Amino acid sequence: MIKVITYGTYDLLHHGHIKLLERAKALGDYLIVGVTADDFDKTRGKINVQQSLIERIEAVKATGLADEIIIEEYEGQKIDDIKKYDVDIFTVGSDWTGQFDYLNEYCEVVYLERTKGISSSELREEKRAIHLGLVGNSAFLNKVNDESEYVNGLQITSLCTDNLEVMNDHLKNIDFITNDYSKLLANVDAVYIRSLPNEHYDQIKQALNMGKHVLCESPLTLDEQQNKELFEIAKSKNLILMEAIKTAYATAYRRLLLLVKSGKIGDVISVDATCTSLQSRNNDWPGIYEWGPTALLPVLQILGTDCREFKIISHINRETNRDSFTKIDFLYDHSVASIKVGDGVKSEGELIVSGTKAYVYVPAPWWKTDYFEIRYENQNDNKRYFYQLDGEGIRHELVSFIKSIENNRYLGNIDKQISYNISMIISTHENESLIKKI
Repeated sequence: MIKVITYGTYDLLHHGHIKLLERAKALGDYLIVGVTADDFDKTRGKINVQQSLIERIEAVKATGLADEIIIEEYEGQKIDDIKKYDVDIFTVGSDWTGQFDYLNEYCEVVYLERTKGISSSELREEKRAIHLGLVGNSAFLNKVNDESEYVNGLQITSLCTDNLEVMNDHLKNIDFITNDYSKLLANVDAVYIRSLPNEHYDQIKQALNMGKHVLCESPLTLDEQQNKELFEIAKSKNLILMEAIKTAYATAYRRLLLLVKSGKIGDVISVDATCTSLQSRNNDWPGIYEWGPTALLPVLQILGTDCREFKIISHINRETNRDSFTKIDFLYDHSVASIKVGDGVKSEGELIVSGTKAYVYVPAPWWKTDYFEIRYENQNDNKRYFYQLDGEGIRHELVSFIKSIENNRYLGNIDKQISYNISMIISTHENESLIKKI
C-alpha cells in the first residue's frame, strides 16, 4: 500500500483545495491530510485565518478524500509524521516548489500544480476589503502601516496628519494624504487614531457619526462618561469602537492571563507592573498617556475593575510641567496592586503577579514579551513558557478589529468596563486637586 501525506490550512475550503486533494489521493492508496493548528499558522504569518481548527478539519473530512486527518502543531513535525506513518510520498502545491526538497531523504516529494485563479487569500481579500485611514502625527503609525501588510483584506489607503516627516519612507502604499480629517473620513471605511488623547473624543464621535468603524489608541477619552457615550453611539449605529493596546493581543500575555485565571498560582494577592522609557523627547505623549493604559491592563484584567481606592503620586518635570514618573497604588477587597510609569526615567520594566501558590515573573520589557515564568517555593517546580511574538501584537489587534467588523460584534480583548476605568484613572491623574506632586 502506497501512503501519501499532504498538509494545509484549508481555510474557506474551495475548489482549488479539493482538486489538489484529488490529485494527492491519486498518487497512492491511502491519503493522510495534515491540517495546521491555529497557533502554528500564526508562527507562519497566517494570522487572519477565518475558520477555527475544528471547522477546517470538518471541511476536509466532508470531502471524503482523506483516509486519515492529523493536526500539524509544530515546526519539523513533517519528518516525524513521515516516519510515524511510514509515508511513501509527501506532496504539496507547486507554489512551495523546492522548499520541501529536504524531505527527499525520508520519502518521495511531489509538487502538484495548483488550480489557478483561486486561493483562500483571494477569497479572504474579496470578503474583506476594508479601507483604513491613519490619523495623527505619531511615528507609531509607521508600525501600524507596516504591520497591516500581514493582514489580508486590510488596505491602508489614507493618512491625516500635520507632520508628514514622521512617516519617513512609509508612504508608498498610501494613496490619499490630507490634514483635513473630514476629507479622510469620506475616503475610508474605518480609522486608526493616534492623535493626542484630548482630541480623541471629538475625532471618534465624528467618525462614528459618519458611519466609520474606529480603532483608537488608549485612552479612548479623558472622561469616563464620554467613553460610555461613544460606545452607545457605536452600538446604535452598528459600528465597532475598539481600544488599541497592542499588549492585549500578544500571545504570551494572553496565555499568562489564562494560566492566572485558571488558578495556576493560587489566589492572586498582588499585581505590580512597571513601564518606562528614556525616549521622552521622541514620545508624542506625556508619561501617563504613553504608558498608563499598558501598565493598567494586567491590573484591571486580573484583579478586576472594582478596586476600593487608589492613590496617585507623580514626579513633575519642572521644564515641561508634565509628569515624568508616576506611581499608582490600588487597594482591592482581597488584593493590592501598583503601577509605575515613567517618561524620561528608566526602571526595570517587569511584571510580577503574586499568588498564594506561586508567582508569575515577566522580564523587561514585559509588554513585548515572548516569555514568562511561573516560580514556586520549590525551584524545581518552576516552569517557563515561550510564545513567538510578531509585530508586538499590532497585527493581531488589526485582525481582531477586522473580524469584529465582519461579524458585526465586538471581538476585542479589552472589555468596555476596563476602557471606562482607564479613562477614569487617567482623568483623575489630570485633576491637580487629587494628585500629590513631588
